[in-house]
Amino acid sequence: MTRSEPCIVLVGLMGTGKTTVARLLAEHRHVELLDTDKLIESRDGRSIREIFAESGEATFRELESEVLRECLARPGSPVIAGAGGVVVREQNRAMLDHARDAGSAVVVWLHARPEVLAERTAKGVHRPLLDNDRMGTLTQMSEDRGPLYASVADIVIDVSDRSIESVVDLLVAALDEQEEFVGNDHE
Repeated sequence: MTRSEPCIVLVGLMGTGKTTVARLLAEHRHVELLDTDKLIESRDGRSIREIFAESGEATFRELESEVLRECLARPGSPVIAGAGGVVVREQNRAMLDHARDAGSAVVVWLHARPEVLAERTAKGVHRPLLDNDRMGTLTQMSEDRGPLYASVADIVIDVSDRSIESVVDLLVAALDEQEEFVGNDHE
């Protein structure tokens, strides 16, 4: 698929602000916002917590892959807030890599220290993976998933000590710089 501009896919652990950053970026770019968690809940008719509790993580991951595929194929140049574990499945990383290689997607990894994420996610209501040991789980997820996020990311932004507004400003600047580079690369 050819796009005038690539879609922007935000990945990162829960609590990094993917949904909020994606919403603000979509507003800035005047494009559609696609939030994979919300799309999964809408399609399935259950909350993420209910999907995990009633059908298990494997069912959720399958729904996540279906929704990611559809989002990447969506016309226009949407901003996509990916679910925190979207990089866990090899097929999802392959979809992201294919979209990047085709020039139809730019993948942005929003990264934060586990202690920052533990504080932010304490307010969340749909985080079943954090029920038993929030800090320990986030630390382990950061170690396990960090290399996976890095493997698909075109841009990495540490959001630990930044406001949402400064993250969006950094991201807009990085995207503008990348578009300039790509534009110059074809001359």
